[in-house]
Amino acid sequence: MKVENTQVQMRKGILEFCILEIISRGEVYASDMLEELTAAKMIVVEGTLYPLLTRLKNAALLDYSWVESTSGPPRKYYTLTDTGREFLEQLRATWRELVDSTEHIIQNKKAQ
Repeated sequence: MKVENTQVQMRKGILEFCILEIISRGEVYASDMLEELTAAKMIVVEGTLYPLLTRLKNAALLDYSWVESTSGPPRKYYTLTDTGREFLEQLRATWRELVDSTEHIIQNKKAQ
């Protein structure tokens, strides 16, 4: 078993949460999301982001608007919907629980 496979699965598991966090800051362009996710080593290719954005849009968690660009075609900017903000709050609570639980297990091992 390769550790890289498990690491990839762990990242995939929280990618949706990270995308919603980025969008929660305000209007964001997909390439800016991709840049941040790549810098954080959370995503590998553009082909991963767009299907996720479509799924989140179809779930009514985010919306987008087209904005004219001076340097090319119009750009699609994403924002969270009210439902998306509520969903993100639930994910944040779950994230805190997972971190606490994981830390508890790690610390318990060190104490033995």
